Amino acid sequence: MSGGLVGLLDDVAAMVKLAAASVDDVGAAAGRASAKAAGVVVDDTAVTPRYVHGFTADRELPMIKRIALGSLRNKLLIILPVILVLSQFLPWLLAPILMIGGIYLCFEGAEKIYERVTGGHGEHEERPAATRGADQENTMVKSAIRTDFILSAEIMVISLNEVAEEGLVSRAVILVVVAIGITLLVYGVVGLIVKMDDVGLHLSERSSSTARRIGLLLVRGMPKLLALLSTVGVVAMLWVGGHILLNGSDELGWHTPYALVHAAERVVADAVPVLGGVLAWLVNTLASALIGLAVGALAVAIMHLVPRRTRTPNH
Repeated sequence: MSGGLVGLLDDVAAMVKLAAASVDDVGAAAGRASAKAAGVVVDDTAVTPRYVHGFTADRELPMIKRIALGSLRNKLLIILPVILVLSQFLPWLLAPILMIGGIYLCFEGAEKIYERVTGGHGEHEERPAATRGADQENTMVKSAIRTDFILSAEIMVISLNEVAEEGLVSRAVILVVVAIGITLLVYGVVGLIVKMDDVGLHLSERSSSTARRIGLLLVRGMPKLLALLSTVGVVAMLWVGGHILLNGSDELGWHTPYALVHAAERVVADAVPVLGGVLAWLVNTLASALIGLAVGALAVAIMHLVPRRTRTPNH
């Protein structure tokens, strides 16, 4: 009897060790997958603050919370099941679907530039976001979640590629860990960014002169940082969208654009060995942004200019 109990305890101990090893493996794989998607995570962090810019301070965190929950739903309830099924049965469909999302990102970024150049929506666009009606917050949240969907899709597909050799269940568990971890990271950072001015206001009321100086610096600097991030967010849309199209076209058999960019990266890396890696990354980023701008401009022309011309003869 005691021998059977000892044997059972040994089995339990072995199962615990196996489970612990599996947890470690999942954590390591999730870390590798997240690291590969780091560039898109940075873009996601830069894009989101532009959607809450201009709203009153009491609405910023509730909006970010709603966007974060929408992002998590995107990843876990839509993107994850779809990419797991596609990776298992139709892996060749992943690239075209991702490229469609890339075109949408290019359109979003180019449209923002078009609106700034042409005056956008006129006086309606010049007023603070919080004064544009009760539905404006819902509109901005929905727009942010739509944009996040594309960025989340790329994050999840990049992560999937890193664990493609794992079994289906392992892939699913790893991607759930990646989805939750990255969402918490991105929207935690976004929340800190948009509330830094409140932190500065609190510090400016402290008795310490150093704290007051730091507080005033934050109060004066954060609106400028948010405005800068809004611009960076637009550029990030073009960059990420163009990067998706560049890689996707190579995967689908049109190798010339990717080969040209890759050759330019090598030239720069060889010319400046010390900063070669950074400069090569800048070359790829610039090329991706230009591709995104070109494709986005074409999409804007189709969506805005062509319909306007077709309506003109009727007037």
